[in-house]
Amino acid sequence: MEASNFKEIIAADPSVDLDTLELSANERAAAEAFREEMRALDGLIGKALNIDVPELTVPELPEMDTSNVAQMPVRNKPRFTTPAWIGIAASVALVAVIGVRTMTPTTYPSLAAEVMAHLDHEPQALVPTGVAVEERRLERVVSKGGVELDRDVGLVTYARTCIINGKSVPHLVIKGESGPVTLLLMPDENVNSAVPLEGESINGVILPVGDGSIAIIGERDEDLSKIEKQVVDSVTWSI
Repeated sequence: MEASNFKEIIAADPSVDLDTLELSANERAAAEAFREEMRALDGLIGKALNIDVPELTVPELPEMDTSNVAQMPVRNKPRFTTPAWIGIAASVALVAVIGVRTMTPTTYPSLAAEVMAHLDHEPQALVPTGVAVEERRLERVVSKGGVELDRDVGLVTYARTCIINGKSVPHLVIKGESGPVTLLLMPDENVNSAVPLEGESINGVILPVGDGSIAIIGERDEDLSKIEKQVVDSVTWSI
């Protein structure tokens, strides 16, 4: 089963067996934590459906002298009965809770802001390792993203498909001199010139490459100038 988007798989079925997914050790820990969050959310949905609605009672009206009151046509009885009101209340609560899972994605002011935010969402990608990602997984991720990758790019230790600006792009990590270096290969995101990226402990750049762009982010003391040409020369857009 494809696990590059394991959060989407777990969100759709929190009971999914993680052994059926192709997960690295770091992804496994993140997947287990996310599955627990989704199971807790399903518990809230169950509670929302189990609403205790008091029985609907109508107070008795005092007797009136109707001898001088005109008779009106008989109206149909209201269609909503007490069980129907219970259903409506449960539906409203259910929609409110499910909204947490289906809320509209965050809108970012710029491509650079979205790239920086994306790094915060996948800390497991930056765990230092000297182990190359499986060749089959790497090939699947880059081909799905419309990319052809020369192996001169370096030692790829992480590969998965991620969403940037609503589009699926390859998210790779290669081994740098100071630590892991993140690559986001974005064939549909055009920038006019290099866009610097700066964080508390990182530095990076988004480089224009043909009709697309590549984000390269490393640790603050990583000399990215030695990596930029190597990466750009190794990438070709296939779409």
